[in-house]
Amino acid sequence: MCDTLVTVTADGMIFGKNSDRDPNESQHLERVPARTHEPGSTVRCTHSTIPQVERTNALLVSRPWWMWGAEMGTNEHGVTIGNEAVFTRRTDRGEPTGTELLGMDLLRLALERADTAAAAVEVIVTLLERHGQGGSCSHEHPRFTYDNSFIVADPTTAFVVETAGRRSAVEEVTGPGRSISNGLTITGFAQAHADPVKGRVAGCDARRARTEASAATADGVADVITALREHDGPAPRWSTVNGALSAPCAHAGGLLTSTQTTGSWIADLRGRPTHWVTGTSAPCVSLFVPEPAPTADQAPSGPPRGAATSGNRYDHADRWWHHEELHRLAIRDHGAALARFGDELDRVQRAWLAAPPNPVDAWEVADGAYARWADDLRAADLPDRRPAWLRALWRRWDRRAGMPVPAEQSGAAA
Repeated sequence: MCDTLVTVTADGMIFGKNSDRDPNESQHLERVPARTHEPGSTVRCTHSTIPQVERTNALLVSRPWWMWGAEMGTNEHGVTIGNEAVFTRRTDRGEPTGTELLGMDLLRLALERADTAAAAVEVIVTLLERHGQGGSCSHEHPRFTYDNSFIVADPTTAFVVETAGRRSAVEEVTGPGRSISNGLTITGFAQAHADPVKGRVAGCDARRARTEASAATADGVADVITALREHDGPAPRWSTVNGALSAPCAHAGGLLTSTQTTGSWIADLRGRPTHWVTGTSAPCVSLFVPEPAPTADQAPSGPPRGAATSGNRYDHADRWWHHEELHRLAIRDHGAALARFGDELDRVQRAWLAAPPNPVDAWEVADGAYARWADDLRAADLPDRRPAWLRALWRRWDRRAGMPVPAEQSGAAA
């Protein structure tokens, strides 16, 4: 599941997204250089190969470790896109043809090929009609598939694109704010294609009501950070159906669906674009680090820390997994954990928003803070106040990942 929003200001667009995925699916930031390609070249996407174009743009993307496509990203022209899983009633899936694209593939292809938001919408719609969408959307649950919606923005314009199979609907965002979640929203198209049952399980209406209100009133990056960190109350509120999926900052724990926010991104497209990214799960216990916009002459890079080879297995050298030590300790008793380090997190974030630091220095500060905060929580050995069924789910995910921190250290709450 996911939530994406855009705020229209007099000075340009502010974009934000929480990417919600499987709890052990690490997600990494990656810089992709601009490239030229020989005539007749092809591009290997996640599950299929399609014809390549002559030139592809430089990108900064946040990508689940196992797929070619991206959950969110931006290009050298300031085009920025986030996608959502949407659940539709379409019955035309049929046998795969071998050219279907994931929504995440469509997102990356649009960033690679477009220089405006309008052009990116055209890329998505054209490729969708030509190739269709399909294929497994989860490494851990290979039979899980879905259709997609998108918010596509550049410094001056934004659009919502919603899909059902090869069909699509497009709506320009006129302001003051717009958000999408895991259900269709465009009038007419939603009534014709939405699956309301799966939408209710995903909790999309409640989350979208929150993010749309936040998008309409935000006037800066700090407001969007607040929106993406929001829980249903002062701490995550757990449901046996879908975990803590009733608010934008999601934590896994449902028996029907279990998803957590595995990466967060804010694009301030006003003036000189700046991107604020976590590179980690759980924005409520993460710092948003400033990253410069991609440039046509940028060099390729892997994740800012470690290698993306760890995948769904714990690796301390991988920033995403290093931060998971903190996250999984904190959710044992979220309120008590935040009481120990939340003031420092907020103080550092406010200082960075007022005077953005060099990204290399900021990542070093963030990594050090996560290590200190995790060490403090281990020493405090706070009781785990989650219900027994939820602790059992997290023990299973921890074992699968090979996490060094047991899900239960001192047992249930006294």
